[in-house]
Amino acid sequence: MDFQISEDSAPSEFISEEQRRQLVGRPPATGAWLAGDPLGDRKFTEVFDVALESGAVLSKARLAFETWGELNAERSNAILVLHALTGDSHTIGNSSKAHPTAGWWNGIIGPGLPLDTERFFVVTPNVLGGCQGSTGPSSLDARGNEYGSNFPQLTIRDQAKAFVELARRLNVEKWFAIVGGSMAGMHALELVIDNPEVTERLAILAAPPYSTADQIALNTVQLEAIRSDHHFAEGNYYGAKPGFGPHKGLALARRMALLNYRSPEELNDRFGRSWQSKVSPLTENGKYAVESYLDFHGNKFVRRFDANSYITLVSAMNSHDVGRGRESVEAALSKISCPTLVLGIDSDRLFPLAGQELIAKHISGELYGGELQVIQSEFGHDGFLIEIEAVGQRLSGLLSP
Repeated sequence: MDFQISEDSAPSEFISEEQRRQLVGRPPATGAWLAGDPLGDRKFTEVFDVALESGAVLSKARLAFETWGELNAERSNAILVLHALTGDSHTIGNSSKAHPTAGWWNGIIGPGLPLDTERFFVVTPNVLGGCQGSTGPSSLDARGNEYGSNFPQLTIRDQAKAFVELARRLNVEKWFAIVGGSMAGMHALELVIDNPEVTERLAILAAPPYSTADQIALNTVQLEAIRSDHHFAEGNYYGAKPGFGPHKGLALARRMALLNYRSPEELNDRFGRSWQSKVSPLTENGKYAVESYLDFHGNKFVRRFDANSYITLVSAMNSHDVGRGRESVEAALSKISCPTLVLGIDSDRLFPLAGQELIAKHISGELYGGELQVIQSEFGHDGFLIEIEAVGQRLSGLLSP
């Protein structure tokens, strides 16, 4: 995929002038937030060391996070909301120079909303290994150089351990609730299994108890797409000029992932076999509308994400298995004793309902609604982000006094 202007890569709906400007010119070598960039609403923890499962120690790490609402005197009203693979700490709010995308869960958090900020203190950190303020491959190491390919391999458990440090630095002994969807659901499971008293309530949305062979295979192909880009330069591309970073490989990985985030029915109904323009796809310069949809989102993604971080986070997802090193998956899940909402999307082909059914069956705490909550949605895996009313209703129920 060559550099594209917005007319070439637009999805089927109208593209605003702001979106057009986002795609003008060559993309930077990395879309990461870097030291010296505008802070926006980010806050940062003090640095801490993380002992990793590999035996290595990640020294002087920090997490970027954002908060909404006020922590009460008893420090008992804090909710931890974790983000999925390509999210970050900017859960709600508008896009800006500091925050390249608008909040990914607008409509869920705020005054009078399911996570009511007049009642709760809501915290969302950027995950360890991420690229929007938390320590990751684009951060500087002790020598003052980007970690790049020298950044240590992380597991979901390593990242969950960092969230324990976040709570310690906020002086939150027990969360009122922990909420996680997709990759964040993996973190939430590990956090509560290792620390059963860490929260009063738990919400697991569209997440599995372990990554299956099918999911690992899909992830591996995406990682190889990035590594096969010759501008990836074995992960050491941060000094490259705009247009000479691994944006082609990263955009291709993003396009692959989107196919699993959405359902076949939605893509077929939305695009069919329609052309993007009057130029026939049967000619060299023509495209189907669905091609342009994927191109647009791939091009947009490379301007806000880092290729090394994508590899780090997807590799961590491959490590996910709550039964690893424990008696069994079922025994690990039984350590979850708090009231828990387990929610799945009927059209999810990334993390199908079977995974959520296993979680719902084996937790020992009270199951919200007495059963797995299944949302019918045409949007596939992304339904947990898009179906605001249905998801919000169940979160409100879990959080009710």
